[in-house]
Amino acid sequence: MARFFHYVLRTTDVRAARAFYERVLPRGGPCVGLEVHPLHEQAIAHGARPHWLGHLDVGDVEAAASAFGARGATPLGPRWVSSDGLEAAVVRDPGGAVISLAKPPRQATPDATGLHHPEVVWHELNSDDVERAKANYRELFGWEFMKPLDLGDLGVIHPFVWETGGAPVGSMSDVARRSGIHAHWLFHFRVAEIGVAVEAVRAGGGSVLPLITLPSGARVAVCDDPQGAAFALHESGGAGGRPDFAPAPRRDSP
Repeated sequence: MARFFHYVLRTTDVRAARAFYERVLPRGGPCVGLEVHPLHEQAIAHGARPHWLGHLDVGDVEAAASAFGARGATPLGPRWVSSDGLEAAVVRDPGGAVISLAKPPRQATPDATGLHHPEVVWHELNSDDVERAKANYRELFGWEFMKPLDLGDLGVIHPFVWETGGAPVGSMSDVARRSGIHAHWLFHFRVAEIGVAVEAVRAGGGSVLPLITLPSGARVAVCDDPQGAAFALHESGGAGGRPDFAPAPRRDSP
């Protein structure tokens, strides 16, 4: 089954972004290498803002891109292969969120930047058409959806698992009628103490929306870094450190 395996920050100020995340997400715990790339001038000219890009392991990139395109996804550039063998094609899915359809390199290589981030514990898709998004990701990538969860003022979310019997790893929310929210993937980074991480965000020039406490006691803070890339901090409150269901964020449109 397809699942996210790597996350890349595309931004307008690489050096400042690296310094910011080193402060907010210090090393420790389960870590993966982080890549920080400059956001292409053409993308900026077309209205793109700094963002986190998730790589979804689809096995056959060309076939996945073609199948997604047949369902309304828009390619945002040609398929490419990195120097270490990672193959990817970036697309805008039919609901408007940007995602990378990718195939990991045969052997992982150390991150050249030396920057690392803690694990991503929740994958949140905000879509203009959540039912269509559920059908696309289920039929193309094999994800399974749990019963929708009504979080009251925070809206209804649709949790999903990578495969049958697995733990929930993310959720989808319909933002078509929510003013000021655009379609996007929001990745939640695990932190040990959300209060400390939130203060680091503010001290580094980022912005933070009010904390959200979930039924399990887990706490979530949706943030923007100083360049405008959205991300979330997630302090688990569940048994065994597993994340709980996370609600859709409230944030300004680009």
